[in-house]
Amino acid sequence: MERPFAITLDVGSSHANRTGSWRVERPVYVHRQPPCNGACPAGEDIQGWLYHAESGDYEAAWRLLVETNPLPAVMGRICFHPCETSCNRAQLDEAVGINGVERFLGDLALEHGWALPGAAPSTGSRVLVVGSGPAGLGAAYHLRRLGHAVHLVEAAQQPGGMMHYGIPAYRLPRDVLATEIQRIVDLGVELELGRTVTDVRRERAAGSYDAVFLAVGAQLARRIDIPAGDSSRVVDALSLLHGVADGDPPQLGRRVVVYGGGDTAVDAARTARRLGATDAVIIYRRTRSRMPAHVEELDAALAEGVTVRWLSTVDSFSGTRMTVERMETGDDGAPRPTGEFEELDADSLVLAIGQDTDLSLLGQGTSLTVEDGVLALTPTMMTSEPGVFAGGDATPSTRTATVAVGHGARAARGIDAFLAGRSNPEPTPAAPATFDRLNTWYFADAPRTRRAELEQVRRQSTFDEVVVGLTEDNAVFEARRCLSCGNCFGCDNCFAVCPDNAVLKLTSAGDYEFDYDYCKGCGICAHECPCGAIDMVPEEI
Repeated sequence: MERPFAITLDVGSSHANRTGSWRVERPVYVHRQPPCNGACPAGEDIQGWLYHAESGDYEAAWRLLVETNPLPAVMGRICFHPCETSCNRAQLDEAVGINGVERFLGDLALEHGWALPGAAPSTGSRVLVVGSGPAGLGAAYHLRRLGHAVHLVEAAQQPGGMMHYGIPAYRLPRDVLATEIQRIVDLGVELELGRTVTDVRRERAAGSYDAVFLAVGAQLARRIDIPAGDSSRVVDALSLLHGVADGDPPQLGRRVVVYGGGDTAVDAARTARRLGATDAVIIYRRTRSRMPAHVEELDAALAEGVTVRWLSTVDSFSGTRMTVERMETGDDGAPRPTGEFEELDADSLVLAIGQDTDLSLLGQGTSLTVEDGVLALTPTMMTSEPGVFAGGDATPSTRTATVAVGHGARAARGIDAFLAGRSNPEPTPAAPATFDRLNTWYFADAPRTRRAELEQVRRQSTFDEVVVGLTEDNAVFEARRCLSCGNCFGCDNCFAVCPDNAVLKLTSAGDYEFDYDYCKGCGICAHECPCGAIDMVPEEI
């Protein structure tokens, strides 16, 4: 075999005789799962699209991204990026700004009008999708790409679910959301707004649907028994955010108390400030370290003038006076009352203590299994009734938009397999690419790019978007910070350091193989591989 790109050196007898028989170990190229990919709830090949982005091929990067996630401009704004939490680079300096690059690609696609990949030839199957939130949209997208007809029914007047009615515009501009949704609809999804499905079995039979995907979310605000006078103004956070989204916000007054500790509570308090509240106070029963709201959202709220009373609970509310009890942390870490009270001035109380799922559409005598208020599922996202699948907040899961998008993709695969009468086992992930496998000597320190934010004065009086996107230079810089954990990126190290000329470079862009006739198994290539893409394995005898 001709040895492409081989370097011929006169090194005496070591190259006159083959050395393969000397080995006890041989090097092999491997593909491992980078931690960012493994942590992505949407299932994106993050390392793959970052590789295209760093070379400046943004459309290729976007097209690989939307193979799994059809809403990159949306998720680049609202995803809490567990990929970055898992990024190996965080152990070197700081995590790669993956979320910012995703938003850059999403926005660039909107600017250039790039269309999503088209639908496959029709399979003749029809699927009903109930709910147009991230899970429903994700399922509709992937089902259309697989060639199935999709009828998407949404009870609200606008699509998007909680992305439209629960996430404020300062985090997710409505034109961005609407454009990315329209791209999915343009694939041939039949979208019906303003109609509530009241009985899923009857709906399925009437429409002769071959399968159903339930993505009804969790849009019922939980209530709590707080003594309140007739004149006291009490509103739940979902109603507040929904009213703002519809252009009909409730009157809150100047002093607003928000009771709760999740992201919805933080959004409600930040929204109250934008509606004119001079005092927006979050009351939370536990300490900051136990608060479920994401740190960056809470920090943004504090920067906008929202205050938090930790270890506190609302006891009663009458007129414009609120009684608050101080809590303390017990030995088990749970809050407990102290019997110590104080009064606050408050014009309104916003309750943000969680959401439940409305499963009334299951109808009477349903065979679907409900556990802890949500639908029980098989590994393929199917409920206990054949052909009825579910995902998103109506199922056991972490309640984030990215998780829901991933549910939609996974359910689409399950539905496709169900309709074809075949099993659909989820693929076994590759072994993880851990930090200890990296040769970080090759990577220079490169501090993460910080995204600019809207000035404080405008953040407290408008719903303009707070976080600014990356510039092209910033996005390329962030993409190039990727360490390509566990996968070859064509750096030529193995080719350059091999003392036996046993690494064959098959293309000018990379792509290597070992010539085991000449490799003596010294392991230098594996030791010097920056990304841990070479393993030394025992020699077969």
